[in-house]
Amino acid sequence: MLARKTAPALGTILSLILGWSSPALSGPALLFDAANGRVLYAEEQDQPWHPASLTKIMTAYMVFEALKTNKITLEQKIPVSANAHAQPPSKLGLPVGAEITVNLALKALIIKSANDAAVMLAEAIGGTEEAFMLRMNATARQLGMTQSRFVNPHGLPAPEQVTTARDLSKLTQAVIRDFPEYGPLWAMADMQVGRRRLRTHNGLLRTYDGADGFKTGFICDAGFNVVATATRDNRRLVAVVLGEFTSRDRSLRAASLLEHGFKNYGWKELFSTTTVDSLPVSADVTAVHSIRQHVASWACNPRRNASASRAKQKRLRARATAKTKTKPAANAKSSAATTPATPSPAQSAAGRPASVAKTE
Repeated sequence: MLARKTAPALGTILSLILGWSSPALSGPALLFDAANGRVLYAEEQDQPWHPASLTKIMTAYMVFEALKTNKITLEQKIPVSANAHAQPPSKLGLPVGAEITVNLALKALIIKSANDAAVMLAEAIGGTEEAFMLRMNATARQLGMTQSRFVNPHGLPAPEQVTTARDLSKLTQAVIRDFPEYGPLWAMADMQVGRRRLRTHNGLLRTYDGADGFKTGFICDAGFNVVATATRDNRRLVAVVLGEFTSRDRSLRAASLLEHGFKNYGWKELFSTTTVDSLPVSADVTAVHSIRQHVASWACNPRRNASASRAKQKRLRARATAKTKTKPAANAKSSAATTPATPSPAQSAAGRPASVAKTE
């Protein structure tokens, strides 16, 4: 059963004051100022949710820490293990034993959302994926992510892998604050690996004015997730959106939240000084649940989507048939306007005027 609620107290109050209303069906969301954590909009911010590939933001933070302490270097080469090779897409797909630099693996992690790269980096830092996960959860606790638990470094389906919009906000704040030197990585729309050009799933980088990061995620149980950042007039806002039913809905909701924040920031400063840390716990929190049955993806709902596809094809055929039936009438009308009222047999044999033939 889909458990979706209206905005909690803060979101409701701001909605009434500023004329902003959330969609009738929407998952957790949080909009805040990256510089000071001031909350501009919040909805179900403490509802447990599967992070999907937003997990890789945490993995990247771990890589940045390892680089800072010289445990690894960007130029260091790391191998593709059997475990890394076995991961499903999205992936680089390199053979077991192949090697790439940490720099390339990091870019693949952030831009391509490569699951094999996530495992390669985890093994390079922790020795094993399991040891890396212990460190990852310890770091999450240090960052104040009290409602998050990670069991893998990539976000592939796992019942125990959970987070919240609030925790993802804390994580994104920490990445921006602690490792600004890696900021350009989150803004890259594509990367080159050999002859292949790999593109980001974050469409906002191409379509939203001021967009400068961050990361998307998708699995059937979680729906389409995104953490998106944008900067205008030296103010950077962060939107966390979880559980949309399509990738388009994900981008639209994040863009709408960001746009709302930029347009109404001054008003919101007057009415609230609430931050990500001080924001009250959202009401009516439930256990993490799946939204698979609502997600518009062949991978999640093959029967439903097959039915929708057949219905679409039926509509297209009906439209084509209707269009075909209207052509004779249109042609007759055109012929009447461009030929004598009583054409001779010779004129009929010669065919219609050229101007009429173009409309067939």
